[in-house]
Amino acid sequence: MINHWIDYGGQGPELIFLHANGYPPGCYLELFEGLKKDHHIRAFVQRPLWPGSQPEDIQDWRPLTQDLLDATNAQPPMFAVGHSMGGIATLRAALQEPERFKAIVLIDPVLFPPHFIILWNMVRALGLAHRLHPLIPSARARRRNFDDLERLFNGYRRRETFKYMSNTALRNYVQAIACPDGEKDYTLCYTPEWEARIYYTGIWRDLELWRQLPKLKPPLLILRGAETDTFFAGTAQRVTRSLPTARIESLERSTHLVPLERPEQTSAIILDFLKELP
Repeated sequence: MINHWIDYGGQGPELIFLHANGYPPGCYLELFEGLKKDHHIRAFVQRPLWPGSQPEDIQDWRPLTQDLLDATNAQPPMFAVGHSMGGIATLRAALQEPERFKAIVLIDPVLFPPHFIILWNMVRALGLAHRLHPLIPSARARRRNFDDLERLFNGYRRRETFKYMSNTALRNYVQAIACPDGEKDYTLCYTPEWEARIYYTGIWRDLELWRQLPKLKPPLLILRGAETDTFFAGTAQRVTRSLPTARIESLERSTHLVPLERPEQTSAIILDFLKELP
């Protein structure tokens, strides 16, 4: 049986973490260092990183939630943190089986307002999703093979996407996405096919999340980047109307990659939130 967990150590109650699309657990080392002050961190390696997994096996993101529930079936109630798609997998799991969770933290989850979901479903119905999704073409065109990680780092250092990430965070990212392939060469650990498939299969079933959200039982914290293009400020307001007990915080000078851009601040807010729970 394949072990889908990476143990990052730490002291205290266990906290499980679910990564974002295209961002393996090793990208979050600085965040984990902060969380390890009070918790034992285990990261769940999601389906796109499983050996032999096929992108065509999923039609939406619900299997990602079932993967998590299957992998934690024998565990006592837990703290769970998820970034981006990992946040949505965590939210669905907590809605489906709330007794499994002491509390959940969603970091810039891929949760869009209902009108956006309806529009995306129209785009899918017209067969235009692969052309109109802003991230699918770039995911498909992503370079797969590398022979010099320092050159890869320098190239990424110039990209706008990573402007708020420290050199340490960016090096962690480069190391995490590049799997050794021979003595000197590297291959993307997270394939372009899987990255594009995750983008294509997301969002369209999420109206059910809005219907179920008022019934969420575990305590909820949502962290968002103030400059995010994913979890909008208007979405945050809609969440608090649907679930007044939810706590939502925005971090300045950060984007959808807020846990990589502001790892110390992110971990501090999460630890404070968990300490305040009954």
